Amino acid sequence: MESIKEIYRIGNGPSSSHTMGPKKAAQIFKSKNPDAEKYCVTLYGSLAATGKGHLTDKAILSVLEPTPTEIIWQPDIVLDFHTNGMKFDAWDKDNTLQDTWTIFSIGGGALANPDTPPETKPQIYELNTISDILTWCKKTGRAYWEYVEANESNDIWDYLKEVWHVMQDAITRGLDTEGVLPGNLCIRRKATEYYIKATGYTDNLKTRSLVFAYALACAEENAAGGKIVTAPTCGSSGVLSSVLFHLSKNHAFQEKRILKALATAGLFGNVVKYNASISGAEVGCQGEIGVACAMAAAAANQLFGGSPSQIEYAAEMGLEHHLGLTCDPVCGLVQVPCIERNAYAAARALDANIYATLTDGRHLVSFDKVVAAMKETGHNLPSLYKETATGGLANFF
Repeated sequence: MESIKEIYRIGNGPSSSHTMGPKKAAQIFKSKNPDAEKYCVTLYGSLAATGKGHLTDKAILSVLEPTPTEIIWQPDIVLDFHTNGMKFDAWDKDNTLQDTWTIFSIGGGALANPDTPPETKPQIYELNTISDILTWCKKTGRAYWEYVEANESNDIWDYLKEVWHVMQDAITRGLDTEGVLPGNLCIRRKATEYYIKATGYTDNLKTRSLVFAYALACAEENAAGGKIVTAPTCGSSGVLSSVLFHLSKNHAFQEKRILKALATAGLFGNVVKYNASISGAEVGCQGEIGVACAMAAAAANQLFGGSPSQIEYAAEMGLEHHLGLTCDPVCGLVQVPCIERNAYAAARALDANIYATLTDGRHLVSFDKVVAAMKETGHNLPSLYKETATGGLANFF
């Protein structure tokens, strides 16, 4: 497996696969063809079906303009390698095609094609299943975050500190910002209202309401194209960040422990990415919100002193109970049902933490088996339920 830095990518929303990936691809292509007289970008499959709602064209044009650039949308053509395909063409001053490149945005902002593995990142983890890593923890007496520390470069804690600060900033901005989100749904931001109401409640109702407010704040920032951290994707960025923000504010966990929780969460997300997928266009929303819930559950359980087995159980529940979740964004926007799903998944993660804490960590279905089931389920889902905005909830608007 590659570094968990690839799970935690810092950038602008609303979608790691539909904005971060295409923007990075445009940057790479432009660097190879800086003197082109014009560009043409053809988007295929899911990338074309929901690209306008995900601001894909704006992300690409922000890089290639002011050079004349044409965007061609081909939602009905799905290339073999991945549903998020795009082809870049560059012409010279004589109107001769000087370069063409087909690349795929495979989730989390990563790029790949048949000739190029996902960004050819170094594979730094020898163990790539939670079962094997759990065995390592039991044999060595060490924790998941220590396995991360043993495999990552020396700057991992500095990077996770930056990740944590960006997460906090996104939530803080979201809580302070009101108005209507971009797009034709005219969805008003709700985070500020939820936060104000939450402060007037007491006990459990206040706790749950604050978590909702924090998750909404980050998810709304993402929907508006704000700076966020993929965890594991843009569309699910509010889950882990809100859980950690809540625990740091209301349980006084120090930054050092939060960073260790981030390391553990990243490890679980990394295992899913390696063995299955975190792309909604490939396996549905179970690969985004489901994985985010698992990551947040693992992080929370570790913070509350869970054993490696209990942490694994919490993460397993977070993913298992999102199996089959479709990706059906209304109008292709990362707003409905995406924003609410962040809030509910954050609450589910905290519930999974409590449930696992009440056990000794032993259970029938392992995290790795759920990952395998998620992969199979995702591949069996019809394409209309995988970020194409042509089925499910999106079909009724």
